[in-house]
Amino acid sequence: MKNAVITGITGQDGAYLAQLLLSKGYSVTGVVRRSSNYGLATQRLDWLGVTDQIKLVDGDLLDPGGLCRIIRAARPDEVYNLAAQSFVKTSWDQPSLTSQVTGVGVVNILEAVRQEAPGARFYQASSSEMYGLIQEAMQSEATPFYPRSPYAVAKLMGHWMTVNYRESFDLFACSGILFNHESPLRGLEFVTRKVTDAVAGIALNQVHELRMGNLDATRDWGHARDYVEAMWLMLQSDFPDDYVVATGRTVSVRDMINVAFSHVGLDPESYIKIDPAFMRPAEVDVLLGNPEKAKRVLGWEPKTSLEDMIREMVDADLARRRMR
Repeated sequence: MKNAVITGITGQDGAYLAQLLLSKGYSVTGVVRRSSNYGLATQRLDWLGVTDQIKLVDGDLLDPGGLCRIIRAARPDEVYNLAAQSFVKTSWDQPSLTSQVTGVGVVNILEAVRQEAPGARFYQASSSEMYGLIQEAMQSEATPFYPRSPYAVAKLMGHWMTVNYRESFDLFACSGILFNHESPLRGLEFVTRKVTDAVAGIALNQVHELRMGNLDATRDWGHARDYVEAMWLMLQSDFPDDYVVATGRTVSVRDMINVAFSHVGLDPESYIKIDPAFMRPAEVDVLLGNPEKAKRVLGWEPKTSLEDMIREMVDADLARRRMR
């Protein structure tokens, strides 16, 4: 039995990754930042039915000593760092916090692994937001970065620290540059879930409009359930490296909205209101990933189309709203 530690286990990716590792016979320790809403924190794990199979421990990326104790006790074969302040819009309101948690926090967990479990394999959750003002039409591992938000800058720090620890200390450290990935477990603050929840509410006559920002931005959207498999495959490979994880297809926010409304037989034009409050100070207009390396080296392929994913999310939100 392999031992794995997952930071950010109560998030979307952490929950799906925990489910995947448990299905493969792993013992899973999940690091949870303590809060008064502790019961709510496990709702994604509860949704997947895996909470009782995980050892949850209190920890914080800003507490180096605590991270060392967690790693020492767990004796992990694999460590997945998924914890972050992960909402781009919030990063402009809380740039210092985002820099600490999403940037410096990576250094703290890398150092804990180096000191307490140097033979463990380490995964860092990097982000397509690091490409920002894109320098190539299709972004690969070799595309230069141009971050356009405090979140993206902090993610870039974490990404390069992972490369540095791999090269400086010979850690088996990988970064997955994941493009947008969604699911029914996505938080309501993210655009896809905001849309699917509103569409479900409109279909049930509980909501009467959907307020949006830039409908022309395009993203490369995949399913989180597929993307966590790529994370695991990176740590099973012969050599540590960095990989773009994407579908290779870009879709506008407008077209994504159309899929959601079409699923419930409604016309989006009757419900969408453009609100300047949802415009970013610096927009990332287009993101399109090139997953060729992940396909060739890891044998990874995305399985779920955007259309199927959005329909799954709308159905899940319909079910949630009917239970309220």
